[in-house]
Amino acid sequence: MKDRSMDVMTQEQRSRCMSRIRGRGTKPELALRKAVWARGGRYRLTGSLPGKPDLIFPGPRVAVFVDGCFWHGCPDHGVMPKTNRDFWTTKLNGNKERDLRVTARLQEMGWTVLRYWEHEVAADAEEVAGRIVTALGRRAQ
Repeated sequence: MKDRSMDVMTQEQRSRCMSRIRGRGTKPELALRKAVWARGGRYRLTGSLPGKPDLIFPGPRVAVFVDGCFWHGCPDHGVMPKTNRDFWTTKLNGNKERDLRVTARLQEMGWTVLRYWEHEVAADAEEVAGRIVTALGRRAQ
């Protein structure tokens, strides 16, 4: 992860800000849902799958995750906070390890796992939706 500028917030301000970040229903997720739906992709949002995928296609057994650049350690946009480094290093590395375990577990269960970075979806949700619909078509055959 890249190390950018000094934090301009106090520890209390940063803590409050970070606690308000939503884990579901983010703008990239909503844009992707809309684009997939417009292409005829019918999905579920909840299920009992490991890792709680953002979009679930039960028939073809495809699970889609939209990984946030900060929380999942994007090599292009991930930023390591300058304060409380030990905590954040452990937390973010743990998230990446969990992502690998979840992907492996879903694959063992016979699911195709598609993971996209939030910046990919934000840049072109239509293109990502096209890749998902293509994968759905391959799984249906």
